[in-house]
Amino acid sequence: MTKFTDEDYKIEPYADLSSACLKDADLAGVDLTGADLVNADLRGANLRGADLRKSDLRNVYLAGADLTGACLSYADLKGADLSGADLQGANLSYTDLRNPDLSYVNFSDTNLKGTNLAGADLKGEKEYD
Repeated sequence: MTKFTDEDYKIEPYADLSSACLKDADLAGVDLTGADLVNADLRGANLRGADLRKSDLRNVYLAGADLTGACLSYADLKGADLSGADLQGANLSYTDLRNPDLSYVNFSDTNLKGTNLAGADLKGEKEYD
């Protein structure tokens, strides 16, 4: 797991991280409220407890990422690849999740109130609360 610092990328609320390569990054607990992460590569990243409220995550690659307890409320995740991600206890309330790959995602204790899941691939999901 790679720990990123401010020298690598500006990791802060409303940061522009579009198309950033953050594969396997340790971003546990970071505040990326309102960040632009369009087309970013976050495969296998540790985002446990991260704050991604109102972030733009369209077409982001989060396959195998750990989003346990993360807050993604009001985020835009249209077309995102979350296959195999761990969303246990995450808050996805009012998130736009149209046309994502959600295959083999762990949804146990995940808040999906008001979430748009139109066109979602939920093949093999572990739990849906």
